[in-house]
This record gives sequence, C-alpha cells and structure tokens, in this order.
Amino acid sequence: MILSPSIPSKVKKMTFDPTIATNTLEAEGLRCPEPVMMVRKTIRTMEDGEVLLVTADDPSTTRDIPSFCRFMDHQLISAQVDKMPFQYLIKKGMD
Repeated sequence: MILSPSIPSKVKKMTFDPTIATNTLEAEGLRCPEPVMMVRKTIRTMEDGEVLLVTADDPSTTRDIPSFCRFMDHQLISAQVDKMPFQYLIKKGMD
C-alpha cells in the first residue's frame, strides 16, 4: 500500500474494512476544497463514535483528510490510497 506522507504511519498497519462504516459520503468528481467541506458537513450530523466511509478521487484528499481529522479531533481509522477511488474511514471524536 502506497500512502501519502500525510497519512499517519499507524494507519498503514490497519486493515481497510468499509463494512464498519455507519455513514457514507461519495465525493468522487469533487475537487479541493469540496471533499473536505462535505466531510465536515456530514460529520457534524453524526454521533460521536460513528464511522464515515469517504470515497474520493481528488489526490489532495490524501493530504487534506488526515489534516482535517487531526485539526478537528476525529480518528482516521484507515485509508486506502493505493488505487482510485481513494477511501477513508473516519471515526467521529477521539474516544
């Protein structure tokens, strides 16, 4: 798996399992900053502990989504960025 330098190293070790997602966001075809704006809007409607599956094809998401998670105190559980579309599992909150 090839990961962007922005993807935290602990994410590399986790298996990508989209079945754990409780919510989904299709961001294919959107370009920066739209994917992250949509992630923010979607996560605001979720409960702490719920997991969002994001599917995107904008290469900037490999940098922007991990940064968003760190800044907003959400967990980037896993990321699949070795092929298109990219997929991210984000858990709302840090617990």
